[in-house]
Amino acid sequence: MILRHAFIPLDNDRLAHLCGSMDEHLRDIEAALEVGITRRNESFKVEGPKAQAERAVALLQTMYDRARKPIPAETFQLALAEAAAGAGRQPRQGDGGADDDEALVLRTRRADLAGRTPNQHIYLRNILDHDITFGIGPAGTGKTFLAVACAVDALERSAVQRIILTRPAVEAGERLGFLPGDLAQKVDPYLRPLYDALYDLMGFDKVGKAFEKGSIEVAPLAFMRGRTLNHAFVILDEAQNTTPEQMKMFLTRIGFGSKCVVTGDVSQIDLPRGTESGLIDAERVLRRVRGIATTHFSSADVVRHPLVARIVEAYDAARSDAT
Repeated sequence: MILRHAFIPLDNDRLAHLCGSMDEHLRDIEAALEVGITRRNESFKVEGPKAQAERAVALLQTMYDRARKPIPAETFQLALAEAAAGAGRQPRQGDGGADDDEALVLRTRRADLAGRTPNQHIYLRNILDHDITFGIGPAGTGKTFLAVACAVDALERSAVQRIILTRPAVEAGERLGFLPGDLAQKVDPYLRPLYDALYDLMGFDKVGKAFEKGSIEVAPLAFMRGRTLNHAFVILDEAQNTTPEQMKMFLTRIGFGSKCVVTGDVSQIDLPRGTESGLIDAERVLRRVRGIATTHFSSADVVRHPLVARIVEAYDAARSDAT
């Protein structure tokens, strides 16, 4: 299908910002939506399957409207990810078609924070509606960031008294040796991504004050043993690197008034060869347990650079060929 679109009245500055240097934005749209784009001045021709071509034209118009100034790379990549996934506001199932996500506003420093793909919308809804939620999928799909956002929102609303973030301290195929410093400094490299999400969602000063008051705790998984976590929002990140025993230990820490989110990517397991992943085991064992929800993400949910999604797809295809 061929669609033609012209930007009238023409604004050359907007047009330049839309196309990017050497038309790099147009090339990214072509690759992400699998269409062909040609232009002559303000007139564009988009060729491809009907659905993709229509999304490409809609994206071009949306970005043109925003292009009074150069388009930030993050803004462009997120808009591209939304278009590639065909994302939009999703009506909640079972409520007669009401636009539930319009009311789903998370209280974080990021006022525009919302799910950008259908699976992200489902994930956020699962977190709000269930006491334990699993988010399983490749890097870049927002599993951890959205979970931390929900935790910050719950803390701001006083729905919980504290946030607890934890990860297993497993080396990603490297030998780091004996790290210097005290215990906190030794485990800090493993937990740094969680700090980054907190700083982004709350701001550096507010996070520092929350740590001082004890309303945020970041700790390695081993520190969870023997505890009962009441009135807390608990997130276990990189859960593919737990053993079944560790996963059971963690899930049984959950107390009254608490909510738990477990995230992981089963394609990036760093456990010793022959060791079963606790995340894979838990998904199988807990599949029919009421009160637990699981959201599976794919390369279509990647909201980083479009090349990340293609890398994920290439590795998935290689694994499929190997089996």
